Amino acid sequence: MFRHLHYEDIREYRYWDPSTKGLDFSGMLVDFRAAPDKSVVVLHACAHNPTGVDPSHEQWKDICKVVQEKKFYVIFDCAYQGFASGDLDKDAWAVRYFVSQGVELFIAQSFAKNFGLYNERVGNLCVVAATPDALERIKSQVKLIVRGNYSNPPAHGARVVNTTLRDPELYSEWKGCIKTMANRVLAMRKALRDRLEALGTPGKWNHITDQIGMFSYTGLTQAQVAYLVEHYHIYLMKSGRVSMCGLSTSNLDYVAKAMHDAITKITT
Repeated sequence: MFRHLHYEDIREYRYWDPSTKGLDFSGMLVDFRAAPDKSVVVLHACAHNPTGVDPSHEQWKDICKVVQEKKFYVIFDCAYQGFASGDLDKDAWAVRYFVSQGVELFIAQSFAKNFGLYNERVGNLCVVAATPDALERIKSQVKLIVRGNYSNPPAHGARVVNTTLRDPELYSEWKGCIKTMANRVLAMRKALRDRLEALGTPGKWNHITDQIGMFSYTGLTQAQVAYLVEHYHIYLMKSGRVSMCGLSTSNLDYVAKAMHDAITKITT
């Protein structure tokens, strides 16, 4: 997206550590400190896609300190609020902490997943500015972009979200649905890990339950993924990323045995 907008100095920062199947926190901070001052940095608010690995609260605090030291402008990508823990407030912790520390930022919030409105592409842009004057300047620029981009967006999905959030009964029901969805994903993570460990599958599988949200980096190699596709018709990204939502009580045993077979037969 940034390349299509003709940004020239686009950099990636370290995040995934394949050796631990977790967060490369030290590498992430090294890359942040090496970036130019006043850079724009994109962060995931929760349920990181594609890894399923989120920083801890203490790590978020350290990230915030570096952001302030480097005078970064933050864009929070908030696409899965509620799908990490099942709790809207808990999943908003990082964003709210940054705001409490006086960090100016954008929050690109999507309702596509947590409202089941994927084909409506409903979202919300929140802007936190240091002064009213800065906010007015930002609003004027956003209006120009909106006018040139889509002018008047489709209203159906936005009205669904608006109606639900404003009605206490519907809001409560929606939060209950999110909790049900998140709990099901957490249950599938635990069940998959239990089955892989029961089968004696080589390696450690705690990362399956340590990770959070809809997706998991399984640690499978490209060759192992290809084996799953060819022999078991289980489809996932070449990176080994799997959608945990695709697991169910009816296919867990099949998937676990297939992964065990791929890992024991394909070692590269």
